[in-house]
Order: sequence, then C-alpha cells, then structure tokens
Amino acid sequence: MFRLVFYLFLSVVLISIVRAILGVVLKGFSSLFQTAPPAHPVTRAPLPLTGELKRDPVCGTYTVASNAIQHSVKGETFYFCSPRCRDQFVAQQR
Repeated sequence: MFRLVFYLFLSVVLISIVRAILGVVLKGFSSLFQTAPPAHPVTRAPLPLTGELKRDPVCGTYTVASNAIQHSVKGETFYFCSPRCRDQFVAQQR
C-alpha cells in the first residue's frame, strides 16, 4: 500500500516538472514567432465620455465633435475621425 502511494506521489511530481519545463520551452518558441512591437507607441488624447456626435462623411464613423478634425467647405463644417479621412474628403472635392 505504501509503495502505491509513493508511486502516485512520484508520478504527480514528475508530471509537474515536465509541465513546467514544457511551459518554459513553448513560451520561448512562441516569443520567436511574435512580431515586434512598434518602435514608438502611438499615444492619443483621452476621449471625452460625453459630447455631441458627428458622422464622418468618408468612413461613416461617429466621433465626438470636440475631438473631431474639422474642415469647412462653402460655409458647411464637416467632422472627421482622422486626418486620413479628411484628406480623402478633400481629394474627392477637387
């Protein structure tokens, strides 16, 4: 009886050691296949939680008017979520 308990205990210890070793090895392999983070992380201004929403005419995204990029054409103000959408809109107007 004592021998059976000893073998079960030994099995549990060996399985735990093998799992720990495999975990370290597999974590090392997974880090080899991950892409590197960007050199300069993009930081954005904090978004307000409330405010009037305006629809971007290019992509259709709703954005808070106070943080939106504004562009006026013939007295009408358009609101954009990003400089890219504003530039696309200006290019379409030409």
